[in-house]
Amino acid sequence: MTPLLITFVITLLMGMPIAFTLGITALVTLLLTPDIPLQILPQKMFTGVDFFSLVAVPFFILAGELMNRGGITDSIVEFSQQLVGRLRGGLAHVNILASMFFAGITGAAVADTSALGSILIPAMEKEGYPPRFAAAVTASSSVMGPIIPPSIIMIVYALVEGGVSIGALFMAGFVPGVAIGLFQMVVASFIAAKRDYPKFSEKFSFPVFWKTFRRAFLPLMTPVIIMGGILGGIFTPTEAAAVADLYAIILGMFILKTIKLRDLPELLLKTCKTTSMVFLIFCMGKVLVVLFTMNMLPQLLTEFITSISDNPLIFLIIVNCVLLVIGCFMEVGVAIIILVPILSPVAQAFGIDSLHFAMIVIVNLCVGLVTPPLGVVLFVACGIAEVPMEELIRAAWPFLLAIIAVLLLVTYIPAFTLTVPRLCGLL
Repeated sequence: MTPLLITFVITLLMGMPIAFTLGITALVTLLLTPDIPLQILPQKMFTGVDFFSLVAVPFFILAGELMNRGGITDSIVEFSQQLVGRLRGGLAHVNILASMFFAGITGAAVADTSALGSILIPAMEKEGYPPRFAAAVTASSSVMGPIIPPSIIMIVYALVEGGVSIGALFMAGFVPGVAIGLFQMVVASFIAAKRDYPKFSEKFSFPVFWKTFRRAFLPLMTPVIIMGGILGGIFTPTEAAAVADLYAIILGMFILKTIKLRDLPELLLKTCKTTSMVFLIFCMGKVLVVLFTMNMLPQLLTEFITSISDNPLIFLIIVNCVLLVIGCFMEVGVAIIILVPILSPVAQAFGIDSLHFAMIVIVNLCVGLVTPPLGVVLFVACGIAEVPMEELIRAAWPFLLAIIAVLLLVTYIPAFTLTVPRLCGLL
């Protein structure tokens, strides 16, 4: 294991792309392990992506690209403003609620931050909100993106772990994702009351509300169609991704008329680029996982942790602490590909439900989206608001605490994540 860890750390510190870091680490380890044939590298690279369910990844990526290009952001923001804009600190609440809606459409945090941030951060600044606060709300609320279904991260987890269904993961993400939004709205209320931030002064008008609802209705039907079809047995999660693409094309090209035929090649090219990066990481990670298994790393880790304590709660404390640190330095999908094959067998040895543990890992690693030095959504929000990173981090910490509060609920109250899948007959 020593050559593997040394190579991994060195290549990572060199700033090498993570896919090449994983591949070079696997190659060096194989070269230094003569009893393992070198042919295992291409074989496992192929089998690492030889899953039909993995087809859902490019389909969901394309659906997100289509929805972003389709101009649905304005309609969601206007509808959110009608719902919560009249609260103190109205635009902060609008930002969080719009992120919640947007998460159910695109399932990606960076897309959430860039799409909503480009509209709401300037709007909040115009209304007198400090730029750092506007950026903090936008970045922190985007964490809901990979947690509220549909979620590409959940698909990756299900394929890596092998014992959890994508549909069950999707349903398990609803309560934690919505809870993050509600907790952040509570935080925003306290801050807005303390600083006397403005609220939407226009009186409620049902005709205006109905107009904004009608504009937002069709985009907001996306998660309903996806989850309704999966739960109703109409289509599988993989087929649901294709249905989402079809719905996005119909919505953007024929109803909203915001997508032109000439836009499709660019959207398809962006989808191919993103998919190729995901798949390359996936197949390289598969080789590394095989080496972990051959070196009995899960068993060694189980023995080490049980030597400390055989209490599942202690194990979960250790896991949370480790993942919170790793999330600061490693992208969510990469961390799942590398760590889940190691940690999942240990969790099962402690008698922890696989679906429960999956949500602990996913929510925990998503915290890394808003923690430096990696914190990808922080950089996006900084670029839009043009504020220094240190100012944004200081403004974001109350919202980060709200996410960690939800993480504790997910970790120590299994029903918090398992109730909805159980009611839907997925457990």
